[in-house]
Amino acid sequence: MMEDRGPTAEGRGPITLVSVAHLTHEFPARRSLFGAQHAAKVAVNDVSFDIARGETLALVGESGSGKTTTGRAILRLIEPTSGRVTFDGTDVLALEREPLRRLRRRMQIVFQDPHTSLDPRMRVGRTVREGIEAHQLAEGAEADARVARALEEVGLRASDATKLPHEFSGGQRQRIAIARALAVEPEFIVLDEAVSALDVIVQAEVLALLVKLQRDRGLTYLFIAHNLAVVEQIATRVAVMYFGRIVELADAKTLYASPQHGYTQALLSAVPVPDPRVRKQRLKWNTTGS
Repeated sequence: MMEDRGPTAEGRGPITLVSVAHLTHEFPARRSLFGAQHAAKVAVNDVSFDIARGETLALVGESGSGKTTTGRAILRLIEPTSGRVTFDGTDVLALEREPLRRLRRRMQIVFQDPHTSLDPRMRVGRTVREGIEAHQLAEGAEADARVARALEEVGLRASDATKLPHEFSGGQRQRIAIARALAVEPEFIVLDEAVSALDVIVQAEVLALLVKLQRDRGLTYLFIAHNLAVVEQIATRVAVMYFGRIVELADAKTLYASPQHGYTQALLSAVPVPDPRVRKQRLKWNTTGS
């Protein structure tokens, strides 16, 4: 499990980088193809938390708990219904289009599925270079050099820039997605189930890479996941979501040693033990919350 290593210890700015207050997102009511009326759905319900510079806050819960919606609302990839998000003191939700575009260089995202998040027709170098040019960070040979450095930093070769995504494994594609995010020199990255599509060995390799990048660059992560065994390897603190609400938030060591909420206890009981001789009791969570 990773230790807190925020750059605040070196006096580089306020402790809190990202602050989320009373964030709510409601998907509107809609009609199905056959005319049936579907009620509005509250996916994120009054969520609040802060993320310190240099830390990893893990946001965990089952599918449908609102984790991904929260991450995307923070970045304004979807517009939240209400609430407040500040990044380094800036009110993200109040920004107009151009200031928001400039801020997005500092806030990036790595999506879950590297097979669909990369354009299959675009060569890797072009994929990584897009953000560099969009934010006018470099051009020409200097942009090429940035692409090469980003690829090498995630464990690929500079020559891989000429290849297409289908020439890589799933783990390598996710490294490309990470390189694309790194190329614009962000401070904060939302990792949306970024290792869940990978096998166990590759997961461990990518997690180790993320920890190294955080240490080297002073990055701040929101690590969205459903697997608490994975979260334990990277999280500074853990927030547990259930039906759009955060039901428990604690530093990782405390949460794993002494979970307080019944839902957290049920999630932890579902983590497999890597010893076939050990039988672990699976706790059941009453969906009424009692």
